Amino acid sequence: MKKILVLMLTILLAFSLVGCGDAKETEKTSGSASSDKSSKDSDVAYVKEKGTLVIGITDFAPMDYKDDNGEWIGFDADMAKAFAKSLGVKAEFVEIDWDNKIMELDGKTIDCVWNGMTLTDEVTSSMACSNAYCNNAQIVIVPSDKADKYQDKDSLSDLSFAVEAGSAGEEQVSTLGLKYTAVKAQADALMEVAAGTSDAAVIDSLMAAAMVGEGTSYTDLTYTVGLNNEEYGVGFRKGSDLVSALNDFFAASYADESMQKCAETYGVQAAVIKQ
Repeated sequence: MKKILVLMLTILLAFSLVGCGDAKETEKTSGSASSDKSSKDSDVAYVKEKGTLVIGITDFAPMDYKDDNGEWIGFDADMAKAFAKSLGVKAEFVEIDWDNKIMELDGKTIDCVWNGMTLTDEVTSSMACSNAYCNNAQIVIVPSDKADKYQDKDSLSDLSFAVEAGSAGEEQVSTLGLKYTAVKAQADALMEVAAGTSDAAVIDSLMAAAMVGEGTSYTDLTYTVGLNNEEYGVGFRKGSDLVSALNDFFAASYADESMQKCAETYGVQAAVIKQ
C-alpha cells in the first residue's frame, strides 16, 4: 500500500521554457502583470518594500509543518523560504482557516497561499496561480481492520466522513453525495477517524504518506480508495506579478537541482520536466 502512495507523490514540474507554455497554463497565469506594470500595482515591489513574503498555510506534513524548535519546515515551506530569499525578503508563515484563504489573500493579510493547494476551478478563478508543481490525489482513510470492506467508490455510501472545510476533499465527498462533517484541518479529519467519531476521512495522498500507516502517527489507519487525480499550485492575488516571478524561480530551481534535493528530503519524488 505504501508503494502505491509513493508512486502518487511525484513532482509534476510543469515548467516550460521561458516564453513557452500551453493555453491552459496561460489561462492559469493570466492574472500576472506585464513587464511595464507600475510599482504601485506590483506585488513584487510591495513585498520588497515591506521586506516580507507572508505565506498562508495550514499544518500539513510533508508540505508545511513545525520541527522540534517550532520552525516551519517541509517541501513547500523550504521552497517558499528559498523564493523569498531570491526576492531579497524574509518568509513569514501565517496559519489560516483554509476555508477563508481567498478572503485572507484579497485582504492582504497574506501574500500567497502555498500549502499543497489543489488547482480546482474555484481556486484558478479566484486567484492568479503558478504553474502546477506537484501531482496529488484525494484518498479515503479508514481503520485498517475495516479496509477490506471499502475498496471502491460504491462501497462508501454508508460511511460518515470527516473532511477539511473548503478543501478538495470536501469537494469530492460533496460531488459523490456522501455524508460528511467539515472540520478545520486535515489533521483534525484523521483525529475524527482515530477517535471513532467519523467512519472515514478524505485527505491528500501526500499527507497520508506522512501521517497514516506503519511508522506514522496513525498506525491503525490505512488508505483505500483514490477518488481523483489533481495538481498543486501556489495562489496569489488576481493580477499579481509574483506569479511570473515564482514560475521563473521554479524553473531555475529545477535546473540547478535544488528542487529535486528538497523533494528527496521530504519523500517527494521528482519526475521528468513537462515540455
